[in-house]
Amino acid sequence: MNLQQFNQLSVAEAERRLRPCVNIAAWIAAVIAARPFSSSDAALAVAWQAAQNWRPEEVSLALAQHPRIGERAKGMEQDAQFSAREQAAVNAQDTELAQALQAGNRRYEAQFGQVFLIRAAGRDGFAILRELERRLKNSAEQERQETAEQLREIVMLRFKELLSDE
Repeated sequence: MNLQQFNQLSVAEAERRLRPCVNIAAWIAAVIAARPFSSSDAALAVAWQAAQNWRPEEVSLALAQHPRIGERAKGMEQDAQFSAREQAAVNAQDTELAQALQAGNRRYEAQFGQVFLIRAAGRDGFAILRELERRLKNSAEQERQETAEQLREIVMLRFKELLSDE
């Protein structure tokens, strides 16, 4: 869909289209309320600004949409399609890498009580594993901030893709 089409969607349809980007009601409402956008850059600026105000509990709820790194999202919904494209460079055929990511995911979840989230787009499995290992050294507060930042990056990529689909 292009920007003009997005601007013309009903509120309910706009909500439906935005939810796979991130299921944070306040963000969705802020983006919808700012329509119509004069340009994609204006839309992205509003989306970025709205993402700066996420509360930790909103980020935690949004994490429920994301599969573990190295695992494929289930279903054919838009969020699963986004995730599959984002993780395309993670080589699931490399058994050693897959096992290292699984072990890292387990350690991360035990330490932080949530799924490890990273913007996988543009990163291969080895780069993701290095980041996972680095982030295991974070404090809980550092990791809370880093997770929110990674979620913002993912959301911005998804929103940009949503507006560029013809």
